[in-house]
Amino acid sequence: MTTNYIGQPVKRKEDNRFLTGKGRYTDDIKLPGMAFAAFARSPYAHAKINSIDTSQAANAPGVLAVYTGSDECGNFGVPCGWLVHFKNGEPMKEPPHPLLAVGKARHVGENVAVVIAESLQEARDAAELIEVDYEELSVVTDPRQAVQEGAPLVHDDAPNNTVYDWEIGNPKEEVDAAMDGAHHITKLDFKNQRLAPNAIEPRSYIADYDVNADKYTLYTSTQNPHLIRLLMCAFVLGIPEHKVRVVSYDVGGGFGSKIYHYTEEALLTWASKKIGRPIKWTSDRTEAFYTDAHGRDYCTTAEMGFDADGKILALRVHSEANLGAYLSTFSTCCPTYLHGTLAQGCYTTPLINIDITAAFTNTNPVDAYRGAGRPEMTYILEHLMDTAALEMGIDPAELRFKNFIPPFDGVNQEGYQTQVALQYDSGNYEGTLRRALEMVNYENFRQEQAAARENGKLLGIGFSTYIEGCGIAPSAVVGSLGARAGLYEVGHVRVQPTGKVSVFTGSHSHGQGHETAFAQFVADHLGISMDDVEIHHGDTDQVAFGMGTYGSRSLAVGGSAIVKSLDKIIEKGAKIAAHKLEAAEGDLEFANGQYTVKGTDKSIAFGDVALTAYVPHDYPEGLEPGLDFSSFYDPANFTYPFGAHICVVEVDQDTGKVDIRRFIAVDDVGNVINPMIVDGQIHGGVVQGLGQALLEGVSYDENGQMITGSYMDYAMPRADDVPFIETDRTVTPCPHNPLGVKGAGEAGAIGATPALVNAVMDAIAHIGIRDIQMPLTPERVWRAMQA
Repeated sequence: MTTNYIGQPVKRKEDNRFLTGKGRYTDDIKLPGMAFAAFARSPYAHAKINSIDTSQAANAPGVLAVYTGSDECGNFGVPCGWLVHFKNGEPMKEPPHPLLAVGKARHVGENVAVVIAESLQEARDAAELIEVDYEELSVVTDPRQAVQEGAPLVHDDAPNNTVYDWEIGNPKEEVDAAMDGAHHITKLDFKNQRLAPNAIEPRSYIADYDVNADKYTLYTSTQNPHLIRLLMCAFVLGIPEHKVRVVSYDVGGGFGSKIYHYTEEALLTWASKKIGRPIKWTSDRTEAFYTDAHGRDYCTTAEMGFDADGKILALRVHSEANLGAYLSTFSTCCPTYLHGTLAQGCYTTPLINIDITAAFTNTNPVDAYRGAGRPEMTYILEHLMDTAALEMGIDPAELRFKNFIPPFDGVNQEGYQTQVALQYDSGNYEGTLRRALEMVNYENFRQEQAAARENGKLLGIGFSTYIEGCGIAPSAVVGSLGARAGLYEVGHVRVQPTGKVSVFTGSHSHGQGHETAFAQFVADHLGISMDDVEIHHGDTDQVAFGMGTYGSRSLAVGGSAIVKSLDKIIEKGAKIAAHKLEAAEGDLEFANGQYTVKGTDKSIAFGDVALTAYVPHDYPEGLEPGLDFSSFYDPANFTYPFGAHICVVEVDQDTGKVDIRRFIAVDDVGNVINPMIVDGQIHGGVVQGLGQALLEGVSYDENGQMITGSYMDYAMPRADDVPFIETDRTVTPCPHNPLGVKGAGEAGAIGATPALVNAVMDAIAHIGIRDIQMPLTPERVWRAMQA
C-alpha cells in the first residue's frame, strides 16, 4: 500500500473515547477499599504554628488517620529540579519544601495537616475540626518589595528573600556605553502579571500500597510520570524505583502546571502504606487556585537603544521574578535559562545585558506556565519595539525589517549565534511577517484607521514577531546550566508477528493528540495503515523511561526517539528480507511497506518480514529473532520555532472596552505532521495569550490573601471574547532532528499577548498613552484615556 499520512489533517484517534465519555482520568478510578484525603490549610499568608490539636478530628466518624508536620512525613520535602548560581558563584538559596508545614505556614493554602477517612465528606468534616494556634507574621507578596532591606523574611536562611541574582549577555559596562551613545532610548517599566493555569481537570492523585508485592502505585494527573517517580523515589521517600509504579492515563490539560512533583503526591504515597489502604485526593477548583503552581509574575525595567536609522544598538533588562513561598520543580530555570537566553529575539541586537533577581514571597509557588519565560521575554522585546516605533515615528513593521536576523537554514548557512548563549537552528523571520502583512492588507488598514479616527472610532494594529526555544535539551547543555536531570527521550517500537505495531513513548499526552500524530509518522515510515499502530504512554511499568511532555518537546525529542527505533526496525528487516529474496542487503530499497530488489519486481512485504522475525524457520544465520527496538534520543540543540502575530482592535472611547476585530497568526514550527492539530494548538495558545492581555491576573491584598480565588473574580476568556483566528504557516525545517519539526504547543501563548497590547496602544497613542499595565480591562483603559 502507499501511505502519505505526514502533513495530512487526520482527525484525532483519541477523540472518540473522549467524546463518548470513555476517557480514563485519575478521578474516574475507583479501587477496592479506597479512602479519601482532605487537607487543613493555612488561612494566613505567613504565620508561626505554635500548636496543632488533631484530637477531635482523629475521633470523628470515619477517620482512619490524621497527620501533621510533626509526624514522620514532616521530615520529607520535595526538591527543586534546577540549580542556579548567584553572580558570585554561590549556589541559590534552597530551603526545604516539607510535605506538611513545619513550624511556619508561608502562603495561604499551604498544607498544615491531612485527614484520611472512609469518605470524602467525612475527611472534609474532620479537617474542619483541627485546631491550629497561629501567630500571624508580616507578609510580602511583591518581588520588588521582597528583596528590599527590612522586608519580612519568608525563610530565615534566605537574606533579603533572594533566591539568586543572575546575569547573562555582554558585560554591563559595554551595554551601558552603547546606551550612552544611542540616538534614542525606549524605556518601559511594567509587570508581567501572575496567572493561574486553570486546566479543565484539577489535580488528582490515588496512592495504593500493595503489601503482598511490597509495591506502590501512584495514579496521578501528571505530564511527567517518570520524573515524578524519579523525584519521589530518589529525593523524597527513598523508595527503590522498581517498587514504585506511576500511572497517568488521560489528563485534562496541564499547560505546565502538572509537570511538577507536588507535595500531595509523595504524602499520599507515604500514607497509603501507613494505613494499608488506597487513598484518593482530587483538588476542587478553590484548592486549585490556592495550591497549583502559578505562572509569570515579573517586575521589569527594560531599555532598548537605537541609532539614528532605527537599528538596535543595545538591550538592557532588569527583572525581579517572583518564585513564591517555595521552589517548585522547574521554577528556578524559568527566569534564567528559559527567559534570559531568549533576549536576542528575532533581531541582530549586538549588545545585550539581562539581570535577574529571583525572590521568595508569601504566595503560591510559581513555575512554568505555557511558554515559561519565553512569553515574558517576548513581551519585553515586542512591546519595546512597537513603543520605539511610535516614539521615533517609524512604522513598526519597517522597524522590524530593519533589525531582523537575515534568513538562514542551518545547513547552507550556519546557525545564528546569539549574545545570550544560544545558537538558533534555522529561521526566516521576515518571511512570516511579510505573509502576515499580506493577510491583514496592511496599507488598506492604515487608511481605514485614519478614516475611522476622523469619525471617532479608535482602531489599532499591533505586531509581535517572536522566537522561542523548544525541544528542551541536549542533556549536556542543560546539565551545565543547572538541570538536575537529563532531558532526552525514549521511544520503544515493538512489531508484532502480524505486522501490527506497538509504540511506547516517554512523552505524555494531555491534549496534544499524540496517539494520532505519532501514529501518522510511524505508519508512513513503515508503509502501513495508521490503524495498525497503537501508541502507549503514561505508565512507568509499560514504558522503560522518559522525561514527559513540556516545552513543546514531544515530537522534536520524543518523536525523534521513535524514529531512531523505526530505523533500527527497517535495518533489521532488511537483513531478513535479503535472506528471503536471496539478494544482498545493499541491493534492497524500502518504500511503501515493501522491501524491493533494486531494478527488479522481486519484493517482500513488511508484514511478511515481521512474521518471519517471530517464526524464524527460514532465517539469516546468527540473527536473533524478533523485531523490537528501544532508543534514547538526546538532541544536538534546542529547536527554535518563530512567527508573526498581528492583532486588530477597536477601543470604545466611552467605556474602554477592547473589541478584537482580527487576529492573524503566521507561525513557523518546522515540518508539520498534522496541520489540524497544529492549528488547534495555535488557537488554544492564542486564547491564553489574549486572556493574559485583557482579562486574567492573580491578585493578593496587603495580608497575602488571594482576592481572585474563584471564577467570580478571576476572569477567563470566553467564546465571545475571542475572534476568528486566522492562521497560516511558513516552513523552515529544523536541521538537526530526523523529522525536521520544531514544536507548536506554546507558540500562540508567546506571540499573542504583545500583539494585542500593542494594538490597543496603537489605537490610543494619539492621545499620549504609551503603556497600560496588563490586564487591559475596560476600567484600566478608560482611566488611562481619561487621564
